[in-house]
Amino acid sequence: MAAPILSYEGLGLVQGSGWLFRGLDIHIGQRDRLALIGRNGAGKTTLLKLIGGKIDADEGRRTIVPGTRVIILEQEPDLRGVATLRDYVMGGDDAPIDYEADAIADQLGIDLDREAASASGGERRRAAIVRALAQDPDVLLLDEPTNHLDIAAIEWLEDWLKRFHGAFVVISHDRTFLTRLTKQTLWLDRGAIRRAEIGFGGFDAWTEQVYADEARNAERLDAKLKLEEHWLLRGVTGRRKRNQGRLTKLIEMRAERAAMMGPQGSANLVTGTDDARSKIVIDAKGISKRFGERTIIDNLTLRVARRDRIGIVGRNGAGKSTLLKLLTGELEPDSGSIRFAKTLDAVVIDQQRSLMAPEKTVREVVTDGGDWIDVLGVRKHLHGYLKEFLFDPSMADAKIGSLSGGERSRLLLAREFARPSNLLVLDEPTNDLDLETLDLLQEVIGDYDGTVLIVSHDRDFLDRTVTITLGLDGSGTVDVVAGGYEDWERQRAPRAATGKRSVIKPQVAPPPPPPVRVKLSYKDQRDLDNLPQEIERLEAQIARDEQTLADPDLFTRDPKRFDALMQAIATARATKEAAELRWLALAEMAEGTG
Repeated sequence: MAAPILSYEGLGLVQGSGWLFRGLDIHIGQRDRLALIGRNGAGKTTLLKLIGGKIDADEGRRTIVPGTRVIILEQEPDLRGVATLRDYVMGGDDAPIDYEADAIADQLGIDLDREAASASGGERRRAAIVRALAQDPDVLLLDEPTNHLDIAAIEWLEDWLKRFHGAFVVISHDRTFLTRLTKQTLWLDRGAIRRAEIGFGGFDAWTEQVYADEARNAERLDAKLKLEEHWLLRGVTGRRKRNQGRLTKLIEMRAERAAMMGPQGSANLVTGTDDARSKIVIDAKGISKRFGERTIIDNLTLRVARRDRIGIVGRNGAGKSTLLKLLTGELEPDSGSIRFAKTLDAVVIDQQRSLMAPEKTVREVVTDGGDWIDVLGVRKHLHGYLKEFLFDPSMADAKIGSLSGGERSRLLLAREFARPSNLLVLDEPTNDLDLETLDLLQEVIGDYDGTVLIVSHDRDFLDRTVTITLGLDGSGTVDVVAGGYEDWERQRAPRAATGKRSVIKPQVAPPPPPPVRVKLSYKDQRDLDNLPQEIERLEAQIARDEQTLADPDLFTRDPKRFDALMQAIATARATKEAAELRWLALAEMAEGTG
């Protein structure tokens, strides 16, 4: 690593009756791209504020190169006392230059003259991004920057950060965002900090190795108490491995669902048998919805079957919430018809946040004050059930007001998933959740026996959970695609207008002509058959190299080996991507031949 421009040595902070963390050494280089990872409640946001000098540490020495400009993008911008978003952006001693702020605001699609009091969460987040980026930072500290942003804005921010000449540290639950941008990782774990010279893409392999080493050391020392303290971490490790099996099952479900659908882009499902018809829970035929002169949903036909996992994606204002309300019966369509199964019993997570009153206890929220809870017909003790949702059982009597935002969201999931239902509606469920909780949510959705509707901007989460994606472009058209976000992106790519992305005015080209039927050559057929095994081999090679790279001492001990591994991983990833594109092209050709 190059000479640091900002450092903290022996950093310690007292919280409550004890140390939140102590003895942390943190160094940030001029071009570092750091992911800050840790569970909810570990102190990530607090650590970010300490690094930025917003709060004072109880011990430790902060060193910064003179003239270095450190800017924090906080989770919740403070808009108190300001009339408009522009007042917020241009306020304070470090106000940016007007034209720079206006240029970024224009690209993000935010009206800075909007009244602050009536601004939505997404508008507040965009205003905070404008303020942070326009201040020309040398070190940018980002706390959940993608919260409340739509996919177009997230991709714009990714492009900006790729071109950024300074350093940044980012806390985020968005795996795709972290994987695309970060090159180093800080892991805050049980009051200690670890650093690896790998991006988030190698984080899972690194942590698996750390947990395995700790388990071996604990067994050698016969540290029974230490092992008991690690129940959570081992549970997370096992959960990740189980989720690999769920991903395989999800791929099979997508293939089955694709076979039920008509031609590409058609929402009509082939449900010829009575048995198939009996499984339809939502049957929409030619539904449309308009507000004034604007068409939000135009002539959508969709049949949702039991155990479907439906993801709804699109930029802000495209009509995601309207479509969700139509599919749950909250709104009536202007034309067309929509029928629901008589036995449909929905749980809407977003509507239950009023239950999380700060003065209530965890026990009162989950079990109404008791010790037992019925979970889908199975009676469970509160302490055991809290463990399943990554809580320490000692937190049963903790006040809701003492929990972090992510812990509150996790507790809400614990309460609602226990209720009998056959339709689960999740509106932006990944906001405020840490990566371990996202793994847990993925697991629970995979095991859920009913139908799931998810509105989310988290691309990786959608790819791991949904069987069908409904993509909205703002024109009223709804793309119905078997698969996740990447599948939708792949299908709409040929129709997207060429040129730079625009957050404000996305343009869509006319649909491509039907594929030409051609016969596969011998070489094409051989590649179609053999490429899946080659892709698996490359994935295994990348995983092995990333695990080797996770050794924190490798760079110091053998820099040539470190560089060679980095180059090998980059080459393997490029080769894998090319192989995947080749296989997809051949698969489409094979479909065209019938």
